[in-house]
Amino acid sequence: MNAILKRDLDEFVHSFELANELADSSFLITGATGLIGSTLVHSLLALDKKIKLTLPVRSLSKANDIFEEDIKYLNVIEGDLVDIISNISEKYDYIIHCASPTSGSFMIKYPVETFALTIESTKVLLEYSRKHPIKSMTYISSLEYYGEILSDQIVDEMQSGYIDPQSARSCYPLGKRAAEYLCVSYAKEYGVPVTIARLTQTLGAGISINDHRLFAQLARCAVQGNDIVLHSDGESSKPYCYTMDSICGILYILIKGISGEAYNVANPDTYISVKDLAYFIRDNFNKNINVRFELNPTMGYAPTTKLNLSVNKLMGLNWRPKYNLFQMFDRLIKSL
Repeated sequence: MNAILKRDLDEFVHSFELANELADSSFLITGATGLIGSTLVHSLLALDKKIKLTLPVRSLSKANDIFEEDIKYLNVIEGDLVDIISNISEKYDYIIHCASPTSGSFMIKYPVETFALTIESTKVLLEYSRKHPIKSMTYISSLEYYGEILSDQIVDEMQSGYIDPQSARSCYPLGKRAAEYLCVSYAKEYGVPVTIARLTQTLGAGISINDHRLFAQLARCAVQGNDIVLHSDGESSKPYCYTMDSICGILYILIKGISGEAYNVANPDTYISVKDLAYFIRDNFNKNINVRFELNPTMGYAPTTKLNLSVNKLMGLNWRPKYNLFQMFDRLIKSL
């Protein structure tokens, strides 16, 4: 296991205050080979509380690569997510739905598949939860739910901005909004105990070396000594969150959140523009590289927006972020 990830997990085990509430429980976790899902699985295993984990995955070989020797402690089921959930008869205490496309270029090329997977996978999990009583389900949503907001105003969970319905790239935020509405509807009509975690950009040890998301590219530039080349004007702004803070936030929402409610998960002290983040990486981690702008509108980036997320609602559950912006990228770069 990556040494930085192991240190993260050790700190999580010693600081996570709700561990005993998860003892002897069973989890169904989708998207377990992604950054959030895999870190969540590692974290639950590290608690050593006899937690049973079932993971529907598209690729068993990828799961083996990620979980290595821990794979023997997991019930991994390979196949199509919707098909797997439709045929599961086992009972689970908790469900965390992390599965989602993350590549902007994939979204532009496959808007139908992106939108359909978001809706269909969420609906089949909610149907399962309606028919098989569970303690709680948390849907992992995104700050892209908010669409375009062009001021630096504080954004709480009740606000929303514009999403262009004619843009192929809108398949992702529109899918998130629709899936969230399904969660709220199932909570209100059927009493399904489901909550929503709206994650900001989350980063940390354990990312794939081939991850194409902006934060990963910035970190690799610092490691490899390559110039940072931005293909947008870099004006989009948002806060960031370290993986372990996000995992804690998700579990706090799962255990203590109010059914049908959404909660932002972010560190508000890290709010920064893409452009300023690029210079931050250069100035703090490799002063020998430059920041250059080569605009390219075909890259699949979300429209320029400013999402200064409030986390007061989540902090009301007694969650607090621990890692600042320097610590996030310091650990990410060291892990790479």
